[in-house]
Amino acid sequence: MSLDSVLVGRLRAAGCVFAEDEARLLLEAARTPAELEVLTARRVAGEPLEHLLGWAEFRDLRIHVEPGVFVPRRRTELLVEQAVRFAPAHPVAVDLCCGSGAAGAALAAELDLAELHAADLDPAAVRCARRNITRGQVHEGDLYDALPARLRGRVDLLVANAPYVPTEAVALMPPEARLHEPQLALDGGSDGLDILRRVVAGAPDWLAPGGHLFVETSERQAPVLAGAATAAGLAAQVVTSADLDATAIVARRD
Repeated sequence: MSLDSVLVGRLRAAGCVFAEDEARLLLEAARTPAELEVLTARRVAGEPLEHLLGWAEFRDLRIHVEPGVFVPRRRTELLVEQAVRFAPAHPVAVDLCCGSGAAGAALAAELDLAELHAADLDPAAVRCARRNITRGQVHEGDLYDALPARLRGRVDLLVANAPYVPTEAVALMPPEARLHEPQLALDGGSDGLDILRRVVAGAPDWLAPGGHLFVETSERQAPVLAGAATAAGLAAQVVTSADLDATAIVARRD
């Protein structure tokens, strides 16, 4: 039996759905057999593959991630896709609740941005985002409080992947998320919308005329969040992607 097949078997027995792909990536990452054994043992114990590799794939980019930092999900690519769709020429963009800065880094790679700002409350996430966002500024702080005041009323693209898992549902998440990613990046309050409501309520003050807000949410939560955006004076619509298994609210300031 080859080393590859043994490795695949261990990963599959641990519940890794894409065991073959993970085995290939671990083999590429390990410099010695001893290092491969350490990485495999950590993966079998439930650590996220991305934390072991040191990167996650997002919009064809390799995004640096560290242990303890939220791993960017493929579904969040819907926010970038929609932002690119609605972007004016040379937009000012903000990646709020940026985590590793994946969305901001993707926007910088795909658009000719006039300015890019990202913000997060978690110091570890901010440190990580500063490695991924090389053409922009990353700020530490709570939502809009972290942003420079001069951005008020000037933001064309406001992307926010805030936590939206209801508190009681966090315990039901896969162990690699609930045990290895910060609670701060997962727990959205009793109905999951505590932070997103704050994002939506504050957006009109920061968006430029014609600017757009893009927020990730769930299919169940989307009508409530769209209603909150409408109440805040924004023209809101729900967008979905079956391919990405993603739901988002796109809201425009007139």
